[in-house]
Amino acid sequence: MEKKTFKKLHQRIPHSVTILFGMILFVTLLTHLLPAGVYERILVDGRNRVVPGSYQIIEATPVGLLDMFKAIPLGFKSAVEIIFIVLAGGIMFGIMEQSKAIENSVGTLVKRMGISKKYLIVVILTFVYGFLGVAVGYENNIALVPIAAVLSLALGGDLVLAAGISVGAMTVGFGLSPINPYTVGTGQKIAELPLFSGALLRSVLCLSALCIMAYYNVRYFKKICENPESGLGHGLKEEGLSLNKPIEEYNMTVNNWLVLLIFILGLTVSLYGVFNLNWYINELSAIFLMIALACGIISKMNATKMSETLLDSVAIAAPGAFMVGYATSIKVLMEMGNIGDTLSFHLSEILQGLPLYAAAISMSISQSVLNFFIPSGSGQALASLPVMIPLGEVLGLTRQTTILAYQIGDGITNLINPALGGLIAMLSMCRVPLDRWIRFIFPLAAILLLLCWIVLILAVITNYQ
Repeated sequence: MEKKTFKKLHQRIPHSVTILFGMILFVTLLTHLLPAGVYERILVDGRNRVVPGSYQIIEATPVGLLDMFKAIPLGFKSAVEIIFIVLAGGIMFGIMEQSKAIENSVGTLVKRMGISKKYLIVVILTFVYGFLGVAVGYENNIALVPIAAVLSLALGGDLVLAAGISVGAMTVGFGLSPINPYTVGTGQKIAELPLFSGALLRSVLCLSALCIMAYYNVRYFKKICENPESGLGHGLKEEGLSLNKPIEEYNMTVNNWLVLLIFILGLTVSLYGVFNLNWYINELSAIFLMIALACGIISKMNATKMSETLLDSVAIAAPGAFMVGYATSIKVLMEMGNIGDTLSFHLSEILQGLPLYAAAISMSISQSVLNFFIPSGSGQALASLPVMIPLGEVLGLTRQTTILAYQIGDGITNLINPALGGLIAMLSMCRVPLDRWIRFIFPLAAILLLLCWIVLILAVITNYQ
């Protein structure tokens, strides 16, 4: 009798389009099973904040079949800014790739550092991208993701390794950043704590998580170096990202330096705008397009060549842009069914009466669940923390510990959240489908969650303030 073979659970993960459609069906079903409900909200510093104890059930608004499919184009409408920055980033990188500046700079860097130091390079890059996530933000770094793809392929890695180096490290850095304005900043403002207080414990946690991320990337790299067929990136499209000649033949031309200078200047202007002029997605998209145009002119491309390159780049970026809008339809469905506040209310009810340590860990788990339905960090904080902070005090948790539990729940699940537009956008820049990414990152997410729970228990023991 022939022996039956079974795939491992992580190898059975369906295609990313299927995953998201399953979530769309699930949320639609929830609108029929859960009562519609809302908290009262008050305007504080220009943002709507929940009033604790004000939850009330309203008339049910279950989502029908037509409205379920209608939520998909409405999701694209809601996510249009992120969709376009994916296209703008793809256009910019496509023009730069056509100029050979990225290929020549990466080839020259690897030649000078030596291929023998490839594992060290992976570690350094992981920390560089991680600290960008800590200090700069999330979607703000989208233009740097394809550079990791070129570097990974030049070192003998694959596109999944590139995503681990860039997307993974930035997600960990951003999610656990001690100075994250969207999660820690918003949470501490709601809790009336000094801004970014308690930074030492958060910094130790963030640095420890990035060390684990770097080790995880190197371990995967060694595995695919020994057996390339075992890599999760096998079969992904690498056209335009891989080096086309031996490493020793690479050198930088004057034109290459000019293109890189324009790119660095554009990023500098972007960062200045983000930190000083309140720039966000649309302004960054505009800068990316300006960089693309300037690089094309410097590289002496004629109008026809630039136009063809632009359309080719859009074709490559289009699947990722589609996935961003598709994922955002989940948020639209939640709003249609009015079940977001209902989920927050019932999760807080479950926590009541739990022992202290179990309450802290359960609070982080409840925030993890909420993150799949409210993927915006600040949005989740405004919706849940006004309820969770007083509940935490009743249970015996300090306000700082409650915010740490919220940050952990939001930050770690960002690694595997199909509803998070920024994650989908950056993975698309590496050409890594969500299903392969989850197969790669899920074990790491579980390890990091255990690390965070240990730190959370330490916070409870020390009465973290």
